[in-house]
Amino acid sequence: MKRIYLLFSCIAVTMTLCAYAYAGVKNPDTFVLATYGTLRTLDPAVCYDDTGSQRIWNIYETLVFFDGPHTDRFVPVLAAKIPTLENGGISADGKSYTFRIRQGIKFHEGGDLTAEDVVYSFKRNMIVDPDGGPMWMLLEALTGHGSTRDKDGKIIPGIFEAINKAVVVNGDRVIFYLPRPFPPFIGILAYSASSILDRNWAISKGCWNGDIRQAARYNNPPPGHEPLQKITNGTGAFRMKRWQPSNQFIFERNDAYWGPRPALKTAIVKYVKEWSTRKLMLQNGDADRVTVDIPYVPEVEAMPGLTLYKTPQLSLTAALFCQRVDPTGNPHIGSGKLDGNGIPLDFFADSDVRQAFLHAFDRRTYKEDVFNNLVIMPSSPNIEGLPYRIETPVYEFDLQKSKACLQKARGGKIWQRGFKMIIAHNSGNEMREAAALMLAENIMSLNPKFHIEIRNVEWKDYLVQYRNFMYPIFITGWAADYADPHNFLYTFMHSRGTYGRFMAYENPVVDRLCEAGIATVDPARRGQIYAELQHLWYQDAVGILLYQQINVRAYKDYVHGYVPNAILTDGWEDLKRLYKK
Repeated sequence: MKRIYLLFSCIAVTMTLCAYAYAGVKNPDTFVLATYGTLRTLDPAVCYDDTGSQRIWNIYETLVFFDGPHTDRFVPVLAAKIPTLENGGISADGKSYTFRIRQGIKFHEGGDLTAEDVVYSFKRNMIVDPDGGPMWMLLEALTGHGSTRDKDGKIIPGIFEAINKAVVVNGDRVIFYLPRPFPPFIGILAYSASSILDRNWAISKGCWNGDIRQAARYNNPPPGHEPLQKITNGTGAFRMKRWQPSNQFIFERNDAYWGPRPALKTAIVKYVKEWSTRKLMLQNGDADRVTVDIPYVPEVEAMPGLTLYKTPQLSLTAALFCQRVDPTGNPHIGSGKLDGNGIPLDFFADSDVRQAFLHAFDRRTYKEDVFNNLVIMPSSPNIEGLPYRIETPVYEFDLQKSKACLQKARGGKIWQRGFKMIIAHNSGNEMREAAALMLAENIMSLNPKFHIEIRNVEWKDYLVQYRNFMYPIFITGWAADYADPHNFLYTFMHSRGTYGRFMAYENPVVDRLCEAGIATVDPARRGQIYAELQHLWYQDAVGILLYQQINVRAYKDYVHGYVPNAILTDGWEDLKRLYKK
């Protein structure tokens, strides 16, 4: 009888322990992320934001991807192996890369992956090349141009022929031909803009028809009119089940996936703007991970049952001056004149104005009060973690210097007449809002004739408007596409860089240095070039560098499989790695 009693006691204890182990695990085969980023497009050629890339990376696949936590090492995905000089995949002169394509892989809609699909994908994506999109990376590496269009928006003669020659099929292999050595090239192939499409499916949906002579018809589609905006067909471990804009995005497992079968059946990304709601979802287990902005880190640190990851990111957030605002239907510049009721279109073309705003930003207080010191305050766009980084001077907080600059600017007319303008940021980002408020309040404290309004805008609208030169100051961020200073310095400083362009910032010396930096193989010479660019960022007072993020991820402690990587931002989630236990 005693043995029977003990047996039942052991069973009861075991059952209790099992129940306890899984009591906090809601829906073990479903992962829920609560965040606030909104989604504009699922087209890999067009998407250039964290929110969209997270979706695309889990649905589509690339030839290569990052090797776990490493930003400069890669593993093959749709490619059979990583090309190197040693294995002959990279030519001795560094100007050709050969990839053998895996066989037996199917797209979600049933088509077989071929080398022709790979070639078509790269050509099609470069042909699309939307304004402010991601294709500059591939175009720069494969054609020597950062765009298919010149500064006037006209198609560059011969650019489509160059695209056609840059990527070719050779049996089950794909060969890329570069006009010059480009050290970060493989890193670019890991980005979502290098996702591989099903050629026949894409053409059937209205994408480029494969005839290079008709490429211009498909170039730079108006925002919202790209054919693949709301539909997907990748080879990834997950496929799109449902997208409800500004509500939720639902992934479902691709049970025919060619790789290891993911543990999760479903993943749901919920749009939850308010932190209080996201926090409650995390506490109740209604979300397995939530986006945690830095001000709320102490709250999650005090919560039981969580695993926190703190990882410095190769990312940068900045308040950028537009030196040539477009007046067309623009409500953000008041009268458009220096009359006390607005600002002139070239308000920030004056270096004294830019320096005044730089001196009005209290870097130290911002870091302490908004981030609890959990950020890095960079001195140039060549942020910590990138090669050739040096410390350069910064514009320290000094309202007297700010006042002196504004009294000097435009012969004293700004100080005498005053101005009215707005500072814009995307809605839902309290850290950017705090920076805008601090800057505006400090500037307005100098003169009662200065009036600045803070305007928060939904991301999909914000993206379009700053690309149309609507905002005198816009706040935005950049995450590394590849771990090289070129990816940041070109982006923020070159007149054709993604943000340099929309700031209307032009310095011929800067342009030449940016172009020389990526074309130079010698590390010592590259170091000299990038050091000079970092000093020029300070001298030209290009913009206000707000912070380099330290990414804090809060998971329920029963979620496993996350691998930190400095390039992949908070929006990133590799769903096929995750499991709940």
